[in-house]
Amino acid sequence: DIAAELFSYGIDVITTGDHVWDKKEILHALETNKNIIRPANYSPLAIGKGYVVAKSRRGEPIGVINLLGRVFMKPIDCPFRAVDEILKNISRETNVIFVDMHGEATSEKIAMGWYLDGKVSAVVGTHTHVPTADERVLPKGTAFISDLGMTGPHESVLGRKIECVLKAIVTQMPTRFDVAEKDVRINGVKVVVDGQTGSADSIKRIEVKEGD
Repeated sequence: DIAAELFSYGIDVITTGDHVWDKKEILHALETNKNIIRPANYSPLAIGKGYVVAKSRRGEPIGVINLLGRVFMKPIDCPFRAVDEILKNISRETNVIFVDMHGEATSEKIAMGWYLDGKVSAVVGTHTHVPTADERVLPKGTAFISDLGMTGPHESVLGRKIECVLKAIVTQMPTRFDVAEKDVRINGVKVVVDGQTGSADSIKRIEVKEGD
């Protein structure tokens, strides 16, 4: 069970994205583990929840919200309206709130950062597999980055074997995209947050290479 392995490493919450329904096993996971969440702006009839208030290792409540962008994606409910509704509830429980904005378009993720500035602790973009260099704390105290990057093999084309992707591009024939294995790295950010106000003090990109 991949989720159980990730939790064993000290991960507290798992967010997802547009591929959340690709494996049928996710249905049971979403039903039985509240710390695995799916984008909140899917239909309210969809299995699972789009946010959670989890406990930190010091027992402090921390909110995590999962959203999915609409630009260049399949039709889905508005992430901006969805997050407004969630904040009405989650803000009563904690001031420390992280938002994973899973989306293709940088512009949409930046817009979400400005929309939530001062309302949440951090808005981090995911999906493109490529880390961006625009991390900053916005004027009202929300940390932001357009994309965290990828945890996976970096000697690849977005995690897939280079030769497979090149073959597909050059021949224009259907090709199996096997997962690459070399140069595994963790991309992410470290956000320092004031636990009382929920405002971010700093955001810093991190990269951990295999063997570090």
